[in-house]
Amino acid sequence: MKSISESARDTMELAANIAARLKGGETLLLSGRLGAGKTTFTKGLAEALGIKKSVVSPTFTIIREYGGGRLKLYHIDMYRIEDTAELSELGIEDCFSADSVVVIEWNKLPDPQGKIIEVIIEPLGGDKREITVEGL
Repeated sequence: MKSISESARDTMELAANIAARLKGGETLLLSGRLGAGKTTFTKGLAEALGIKKSVVSPTFTIIREYGGGRLKLYHIDMYRIEDTAELSELGIEDCFSADSVVVIEWNKLPDPQGKIIEVIIEPLGGDKREITVEGL
């Protein structure tokens, strides 16, 4: 499925539509260059899941956990991971469960767990984005 987003709000609304279809156990692999809108997409997902806490990029913490919604949300940014052995040390395997959704930016897992949904965000200039969703 391909969609054109004209604004950050459009991106969040698309994410909300996807969130409505999530049952738990899904892993969303987000790709797109720096500033493409991956965290904005995740904000829309969290909001639609009923999570009240403000979503911020996990670039420096690598993993952020958000509860209080219909499903628990783990937001993982692997941009700074150089060796997949680091992921085991972080306890990443504990994030995958039937009552959670895992969102991964810059995936480096050789075999991600759960139902895989790929989200590709391509900036088209200004606030406009082409968003491709596969596996939903």
